[in-house]
Amino acid sequence: MSEMNMAKAINLALHEAMEKDETVIVMGEDVGLDEGVFRITEGLYAKFGENRVLDTPLAESAIMGTAIGMALYGLKPVAEMQFSGFSYYAYHQMEGHAARFRNRTRGKRSCPLVMRAPYGGGIRAIEHHSESREAIYAHTPGLKVVIPSSPRNARALLHSSINDPDAVVFYEPKASYRLFKEEVPDTMETFPIGKAQVLKTGSDITLISYGASLKITLDACEILEEDHNIHCTVVDLLTIVPMDTQTIIESVVKTGKAVVIHEGPRTCGIGAEVVARINEEALLYLDAPVKRVTGFDTPIPFFSKEKFYLPDTGRIISAVKETLAF
Repeated sequence: MSEMNMAKAINLALHEAMEKDETVIVMGEDVGLDEGVFRITEGLYAKFGENRVLDTPLAESAIMGTAIGMALYGLKPVAEMQFSGFSYYAYHQMEGHAARFRNRTRGKRSCPLVMRAPYGGGIRAIEHHSESREAIYAHTPGLKVVIPSSPRNARALLHSSINDPDAVVFYEPKASYRLFKEEVPDTMETFPIGKAQVLKTGSDITLISYGASLKITLDACEILEEDHNIHCTVVDLLTIVPMDTQTIIESVVKTGKAVVIHEGPRTCGIGAEVVARINEEALLYLDAPVKRVTGFDTPIPFFSKEKFYLPDTGRIISAVKETLAF
């Protein structure tokens, strides 16, 4: 195994996928000669050339429209949106076409493409660069939404997304790109889309999170255990759509209490969907209402104010204590 950060692990997955399958095409703004804003596509242009690593115009709708055409004609395009905040121009193509082809053709055609997009805060970026709008895509029938949390699962899930027969939104938490390293197997691996992971088991409460918020959730769990003798189960969703409801419910049934953590806005966020599923299938096992620790219903603020918007260990610990004291 080799230790690497998430940026390197995603880069490795792209190299492996393109080596294995000549129909895999990488495309996007500055992904070729400049190797991407975050260097995720480093080395791809030099290795695979301009016919498989395409520098596109600054036109997200055109990028996605072209990717859809490629997918329908037998290619597997991996289209990068430079920042997720720019992807709204491509949303019409995703919602109107990529998400609908299987239904539109009554199962005769699918649209195997991946939309990669760095998302979320934590890097002190300017406006339109720090949004966490995964709920928009989750609310669009026909799209799968995958959000890795670590180098190893990012690599494995990107392989699964590229091989999936339908359109996948692959949201990459850019705050985690170089935040930490993890051992990644030397041999290529995949992880099933639609399956969550239980990272830690505890009897007192279940913490449910994903993406960049997973790291602070684990940090809060460690503080709770060491300083307050509170033992948490931590569930990493990994896939927002389809969501692994079974793993969530099984954990909540065991602990009787839960807190959901994500950095996206609170109203109609992924946390609200998780709470709804818990209420539908495990209400009688709950000892307290399920709390949410989320971003706020405002645009994410600039620079130094960003830290007051994003969930942190203090907010998570407070929510856990309030839930246990109910």
